[in-house]
Amino acid sequence: MLKKIKVTQIASTIRRQEWQTQCLKGLGLGKMNRAKVLVDTPEVRGMVNKIKHLVTVTEA
Repeated sequence: MLKKIKVTQIASTIRRQEWQTQCLKGLGLGKMNRAKVLVDTPEVRGMVNKIKHLVTVTEA
């Protein structure tokens, strides 16, 4: 079974660089307190690490 993580957006994208907004959209987020359960792959982890100040990560 694949490992999954829950990513929740905790900060706004106002006054953020465009690539940070694009990372959030790539993860399926974009509004405050929105959460998404994603498969824990290196690609997803890389995007989360780029915007770790905007999201929280928990195991699902």
